Amino acid sequence: MNRRIDPDKAKARVEKLRERIDALDVEIQKRISERARLAQEIAKAKKTGGATMFYRPDREAEVLRNALGRNEGPLSDEVVVRLFREIISACLALESELTIAFLGPQGTFTQEAALKHFGHAVRTKPLGAIDEVFREVESGTADFGVVPVENSTEGVINHTLDMFMNSPLKICGEVELRIHHHLLGKGTDRKTARRVVSHQQSLAQCREWLDANLPGIERSAVSSNAEAARIAAAEQGTLAIASDSAAQIYGLDVVASNIEDNPDNTTRFLVIGKLAPAPSGTDKTSLLVSGKNRPGALHRLLAPLSRHGINMTRIESRPSRRSRWEYVFFVDVDGHVKDRKLAKALAALEKEAAFVKLLGSYPKAVV
Repeated sequence: MNRRIDPDKAKARVEKLRERIDALDVEIQKRISERARLAQEIAKAKKTGGATMFYRPDREAEVLRNALGRNEGPLSDEVVVRLFREIISACLALESELTIAFLGPQGTFTQEAALKHFGHAVRTKPLGAIDEVFREVESGTADFGVVPVENSTEGVINHTLDMFMNSPLKICGEVELRIHHHLLGKGTDRKTARRVVSHQQSLAQCREWLDANLPGIERSAVSSNAEAARIAAAEQGTLAIASDSAAQIYGLDVVASNIEDNPDNTTRFLVIGKLAPAPSGTDKTSLLVSGKNRPGALHRLLAPLSRHGINMTRIESRPSRRSRWEYVFFVDVDGHVKDRKLAKALAALEKEAAFVKLLGSYPKAVV
């Protein structure tokens, strides 16, 4: 039997709890301001030493992992990381506002990935193609770029891999973003829809849902989900598959939520730049390699990694574009190039390979 709580006592308890929250808010704000001042002092010390770049992916990853290690709830790990990411982003912006190029337009999942990785105290710059993002960073107009590289259900984005063959840029970090697709429209519902537009990857990731719920409706691939949202906002009878942020930017209604066929649908993005991060303790290294033209070339390439106990997490092949039937391999392994074990493995690999290019050693994605 439930006991009835005296309303006056309940109100008094709530007031006491609110007073404690108010006191904590004051203390939290003081500590954040103190942290910001210390970050400014560090930046001044770095300037004295001649530094011009204050962003350190390895140090940021360490701070976030420490926050995760301290987390006792009730906030989730994802929420804790997001809070600390924004604090770090705001403190960094006091000394140097970063410009981040991304595959646009506004409202793409790539923009979401950029903000997840760098926080909201950066200037984001949308560009129309992956190669434009690379050029923007190469020219120095942007500090870093964010580009998609693979999806858990649809595989790799070949254009991104191909760009690394000739680009001097390094991989400085990675972002993993859970992808939720929504069916969006403006004054258009499923019954009156004539076509659905989205990026070809999104159409593929929602194929089963579309077959079951919108059979026979025309499906048109466009350059991005955000572009699809823009089209749906302008065209009667057109629905778009895009994100929450695209719905807000283009003033669209959510006709159906979470229509992706795979609930664990995740896209991995790469952060590209001129920086070579120091070891963070939990790192990944990406390589571009090609074998000598002889039998068992791939086995010979992989043998040094196995022999030195290096865990390979991904391998993809792409045409080299230098001669017919010649391929290069994109390889991800655990560890940092400065780790002794991996350094030995790479030295052995270079003896077996016709070509080896280090694309970067960088912290693994945090949450």
